[in-house]
Amino acid sequence: MTQDFTGRRILVTGGARGIGRASVSRFLAGGAKVACLDRDAAALAALDRRAGLFPLVADLCDPAGLAAAVDEAAKLLDGLDGVVNSAGVDLLAPLEAMSNDDWQRVISVNLTGPMLVCRAALPYLRRAGGGSVVNVSSGAGLQPLRDRTAYCASKAGLQMFSKALAMEAAEFGVRVNVVCPGAVETDLFRSSLPEADAEAALGAVRDRYALARIADPDEIAAAIAFLTGNDASYITGAALAVDGGRTFH
Repeated sequence: MTQDFTGRRILVTGGARGIGRASVSRFLAGGAKVACLDRDAAALAALDRRAGLFPLVADLCDPAGLAAAVDEAAKLLDGLDGVVNSAGVDLLAPLEAMSNDDWQRVISVNLTGPMLVCRAALPYLRRAGGGSVVNVSSGAGLQPLRDRTAYCASKAGLQMFSKALAMEAAEFGVRVNVVCPGAVETDLFRSSLPEADAEAALGAVRDRYALARIADPDEIAAAIAFLTGNDASYITGAALAVDGGRTFH
């Protein structure tokens, strides 16, 4: 079922691929205007140029450029009343093999980047009289994975950041929630599988899930759309596991 987002102005980071792209499609189908931020200019250019879509190149590791991109998005959309932080990176490495730069990149993209976006967007959300922020964390922020200390720390941090921001933003009528996906059929997920025996690794991943399968990006986008929409008007500070049962299985 397509939700009604008529008149909504939504900013999505990481919107050129995977979960972000599926979310952009859902919002556009519901009648929203969407600013799609991504660092991949080629992937942005490859998006279907639909009415209401405004692609913008931005890098979450560039604070000044990112703030300027949020301002540009608000200008193009004539304000903001929705933000989805979907951009993210993974890192598969034991702690002793991980460099300082590896750690910093994961924290910068997965935790600092969403903070910068929220900080830049909050004045626009406040001006709109309320709105919604949905940050895309991970089931790995609820239940850890081996050899992913940086990734797990960044995603767990994003959850607590979101809960704390929900307390701050509530007085302005702004809701802040988190979606925690499990394995999702995206380029990022595929890149984490070993080339030598990808199918065996894929089977091992499936075995960790009660539903015994990998999610489609649109299944995660459906949860993001729900938390963004009016049906979730009394939900804030929540971390919703959309993970096929991994965190309890």
